[in-house]
Amino acid sequence: MARERSEEDQTTEGVQPEALADEHTTATDEAVSAEIEDPSAAEREQAEEALHEEAESADALHDEIIKLQEQLAVQKDIALRAQAEEQNARRRAQQDIDRARKFAVEKLLQDLLPVVDNLERALATIDSADESNKALVEGIELTHKSFVDTLTKNSVEVVDPAGEPFDPELHQAMTQIPNGEVEPNTVLEVFQKGYRLNGRLVRPAMVVVSKAP
Repeated sequence: MARERSEEDQTTEGVQPEALADEHTTATDEAVSAEIEDPSAAEREQAEEALHEEAESADALHDEIIKLQEQLAVQKDIALRAQAEEQNARRRAQQDIDRARKFAVEKLLQDLLPVVDNLERALATIDSADESNKALVEGIELTHKSFVDTLTKNSVEVVDPAGEPFDPELHQAMTQIPNGEVEPNTVLEVFQKGYRLNGRLVRPAMVVVSKAP
């Protein structure tokens, strides 16, 4: 027994460390090779299907993102249009309010203008040189001035174009008279004054216009 153990020890002692390491590496490689096996056809098919499904899922997600972005752009456009329409409606409403304020007295003005016309006709027909008419003339003049001042405070302008060129936008020609002393289409006489309210014509001036002899 002692002799056999001594022979084994001598055998072991006679083996070089490099040989032992090579034997260990070879054994390890064989063990790893035994553990790693090639996948079967079914396993490869399952892996390919899984990859295909993941690719389809990614494509579907990308399409959904694009669709949501398009919907967001549409909603933004709708919101901007609604905002613009609201601003336009507010502006139109404000314009209507301003217009109503500017021309709210137009109907009243049309009713008052004949009163002013009558006062002017009265002053034109009364003999102001007659002392007996002095108080009457002063009274009518004060009344007329009060009317005119009130109209001016309410943005009413008098259109009195005597001697000016005829303007069809502001004047209404009653007749034409040949006259070589002035240019044709000059206002020779004003039958009735015109009036504008905040720049808008309420009543044209009725005039006599010159023409070439």
